Amino acid sequence: MAFEICFSVAMLFSLWLAAECDDLPFEVHQVECRDHYVWAVVELAFAGEDVHFEAVDETGIHPITEEYAAMCGYTASVLPLSGLVELRSSYFSCHTENKDGVFKLNFNLLVTHDGHLVRYNFNKTCTPAAAWSPREITCEVNYMEVSLRNEVTCSSVKMADDWNDALRAPYTSAVSDWQVVFQRAGEQSMPMNVSEARKQGYWFDLMDERLVFRTPYGQPDSFSTEMSGVPVEVVHATLFSRQSWVVIMVDLVAACSMDEGSYDNGYIMWDIPDMLHPLVSGIYDTQVNVGVNGKLEEQPVAEQRGYMVEKHNATVMISIPYNAEGGYRKSLHLMGDLYEYYVFHLYVEQISMDEDDVNTRLRFQKTLATPLLPRPVFTENRTVLEDRVFTVYLGDVPEDVKLTAVQLNGHMYIVPFINSSGHTITEVVHDNHTHDYTVQVPFDHHVVTEQFSREDEAIKHMLDINFTLTVLPENEHFYHHTSVYALTDASPPEFEANCSETGIIFKMDHRPFDYLWFISIGSERLTPELAAEHKYNMRNDSQSLVLEVPLFTDGYQYKNISLKGFLGTFEILVRDRNTSEVQRSTVKTCPFTRLEFIFCSTDGKMTVAADLSGMIPPGDPARSNLMDKYCGPREADETRALFSFPVNSCGSTVRLFKENVIYQNEILYTRKLRESTQLSDNSTEQSVAVNVPSPDRVVVECMYPLSGLHRLFSIYRFESDTVGVGHITTSPSLTEPETTTMKPTVTVTHTTPPTRRTRRPAVFQPAFHPPVRYVRVSPFRYLESLKRGKKKSLFLFMINLKASQFKKSLFLNLFSTGIKGTTHVKANDKHV
Repeated sequence: MAFEICFSVAMLFSLWLAAECDDLPFEVHQVECRDHYVWAVVELAFAGEDVHFEAVDETGIHPITEEYAAMCGYTASVLPLSGLVELRSSYFSCHTENKDGVFKLNFNLLVTHDGHLVRYNFNKTCTPAAAWSPREITCEVNYMEVSLRNEVTCSSVKMADDWNDALRAPYTSAVSDWQVVFQRAGEQSMPMNVSEARKQGYWFDLMDERLVFRTPYGQPDSFSTEMSGVPVEVVHATLFSRQSWVVIMVDLVAACSMDEGSYDNGYIMWDIPDMLHPLVSGIYDTQVNVGVNGKLEEQPVAEQRGYMVEKHNATVMISIPYNAEGGYRKSLHLMGDLYEYYVFHLYVEQISMDEDDVNTRLRFQKTLATPLLPRPVFTENRTVLEDRVFTVYLGDVPEDVKLTAVQLNGHMYIVPFINSSGHTITEVVHDNHTHDYTVQVPFDHHVVTEQFSREDEAIKHMLDINFTLTVLPENEHFYHHTSVYALTDASPPEFEANCSETGIIFKMDHRPFDYLWFISIGSERLTPELAAEHKYNMRNDSQSLVLEVPLFTDGYQYKNISLKGFLGTFEILVRDRNTSEVQRSTVKTCPFTRLEFIFCSTDGKMTVAADLSGMIPPGDPARSNLMDKYCGPREADETRALFSFPVNSCGSTVRLFKENVIYQNEILYTRKLRESTQLSDNSTEQSVAVNVPSPDRVVVECMYPLSGLHRLFSIYRFESDTVGVGHITTSPSLTEPETTTMKPTVTVTHTTPPTRRTRRPAVFQPAFHPPVRYVRVSPFRYLESLKRGKKKSLFLFMINLKASQFKKSLFLNLFSTGIKGTTHVKANDKHV
């Protein structure tokens, strides 16, 4: 914005006013005509604190300095609490144009923008709505002003003799020019003309209808006194002039209450005497009206706001609630604490009526402030334990104080929080010019510290919060600290489970209170010894426990078994240290694929997938079968077959050993061979069809420990405490093939089989089972008791014994707890 410096040239005033100054933007200023002065304000953000005013009239430009303002009737103030720069100008100020009761005022505002000085002009024309009282006294913050009507009124009060003596000197020395003397404590100064008085800071002016006298506070000719216990500053000037044989004398007395105000029990109080000075106000009648910021309030409004005017003896006491509407509040940080104070620009009108029914209207502009009042903010723990979220309320924060940062257990976060921080903060603004904040932090947030309380046997979640609050606009920081904690039941440890190609991996991070529980696989406690026994890979250090469970080790459960694969499930239990009750379970199910596998379940079922591609001669896996040719595969593809059958069926054999019992079966092909046979008696060849098993076979077997058996055979069901260990073995046939009935003279010639493939090693593949109390493995009734006998006999008796041979004939009852090695059963039963 372009600007030019305004020059004080009277001859070019009108041209300069139009061309040299910018008009003050309408949106940043306000000008009003009030009852005895012009009120103008400019936004502080626009003007800045380094602002100056100039009065402009036909004689030129007059800078309004502090001294000049007090003498000429101006009051300029920077009001940071309201964000304004204020100028009050009396209608009788030095450079006001007054014609027929119409007052015109012109001003310049000087501000600095971007390092450059800029002048803005504003003006106002006012016609006061209310009529002037015969005597008007204004007590501004920087000057006193008295204006009198030009009509001379003779008082009916009889003057004292000393007063007449005091007037003798002015009377005898009076000249035609106006002169003035100042009187104080029975003394009077030497007469001086008006021009000399102006040099000393006094202003006298004779306007169209009124005589005006104005003086700053603290002049040498003023004096202080007390009226009804209230300090009062008084200036008593006598203006006189001799016109022929008549001397005209006018008493111009200004008296203002100098009470600084007080604060008590939540009220700001200010006192004025009912009679400021005998020559100023009488005691016949007095009326007091109160307002703020240069405006009087109607009586109902004043009462609603809590303003009180009370008269005690000869003193008028004005009381205002410290936080009443119309005041300004400011926060202040001092010595690490937060304080506040309130400022009121009090406006009081006192109307006094003397015995001659002459009104004296006194107007007071007084700025009152409370002392520094402690203003602590407070915090409140509003945490709901079930939500597992710390909720901390910071309340009663003044509107000029902002929360700028929050420190959570040493971690600093700037307000507002980012959405990804995991914690939140909300602000609520209230009508009483305060606001509050609510901080929420989940218990499981990484900043929250946890500690096990042995006394409470609970987890103690702790959060230390340090709020950084900033006082505006000074940007002064202060801090408010609080600590909260919450007790929750100690939660059992939790495992993280992941699938791998070879099994399932479980991981648990250690906590200080994990000793309240123990880990088990089924009913067995997890120890390094148990892990070694079951071939688990366990790593346990100060940070975490890692358990790798290979496939087919103890504890697995299998389902959805097919040639495409199966699902393996493993479960880890967390049990209470004292009661062994299960507190938490971590179950992980993973898909697996294997070319071959075998499962021996606790209910006596063998499920096996075997690769038959290496059998000689090759065949269709779908046409393979077990020892019982009616037991075919449940599923087959080009090279493999899947069988699922009870271990004591489909031609299985049972072998009993010192500590184990083994169920064995074979997967084979059955084919018809055409062979030529030569009859010895007539050398005639006959073609005889014989069924010959394949020379190669796949042997499958399940081995169960006797320690887990309570009953070896049962006609109802098979049950075992543990799963069996499965083997898949490819080997040559050990059993001679059975042939059809032949005549004795016929010689059977067998076709020589092709070369057999190399024997594959046995694979041990355990499976998971639920715990049971006993096992029944035979489809026969059991004997009533075991009888002593030779161990060797029973051992030989059980070797290579086919399960089908026992049907309807043999009942054995072998209790695993009584078997030591191989036991001989005495054959006293007629079936044995």
